[in-house]
Amino acid sequence: MEEAHLREASSPVMALPTSMSQHAGAVQRERRTSVIGRFPTDEGHIFKYPFKYPNAGEVSMAVIKIENVVASTSLGAELDLQAIALALDGAEYEPEQFPGLIYRLKEPKTATLLFRSGKAVCTGGKSLEQVKLAIGKVAKQVEAAGVAVKKDPKIEVQNIVATSDFGAKINLNAIAMTLGLENVEYEPEQFPGLVYRLASPKVVVLLFGSGKLVCTGARKPEDVEIAVDKITEELKAAGLLH
Repeated sequence: MEEAHLREASSPVMALPTSMSQHAGAVQRERRTSVIGRFPTDEGHIFKYPFKYPNAGEVSMAVIKIENVVASTSLGAELDLQAIALALDGAEYEPEQFPGLIYRLKEPKTATLLFRSGKAVCTGGKSLEQVKLAIGKVAKQVEAAGVAVKKDPKIEVQNIVATSDFGAKINLNAIAMTLGLENVEYEPEQFPGLVYRLASPKVVVLLFGSGKLVCTGARKPEDVEIAVDKITEELKAAGLLH
């Protein structure tokens, strides 16, 4: 059960269902400087960095995996989505159900939403580099279809979803009391994870009894690193993580 919730939580925040009707419904509901290694893999970008627990003198190595990067940009003043849909093989455009056009790439494996206003949103990338590559490919194909686009559009990261693991089971009931009820949501009868909202960095972390966690809301990888470090230190200081 927990694994299913973990997969759902760490999936792309703007996951795009294969069915346009499903997608329309989903949309409507809707520094750390001590980094010592970054290892891009086919599955995602993995970060490893050391930190020392207070009052313990020990150094541990946290492993963080970026699962999804959501970023937006503007390709132009206005886009003719109908013309783009006809020109791009595989494009999904059903304006009566959803105002945007969905275009998926196999490499990098991403989905880009294009809107008539010129705005584009890319999801599914495992790094900012993959997002830039995907948006660049989409822009070239749109331009090849005869639609004018901006050169070198500015790309802004909206959300990074990442996962990590404490490497040990944790007591969520005790953690809820320790972290403060004003910052925590924990209703195990409805959801097996504990929701912890940090003020700085401004992210939301889902903690699971297995010791796994999902961080969302970050704008840069360093936000995730700081959040994981901060929570680890808090739990270690309270004697809730060994």
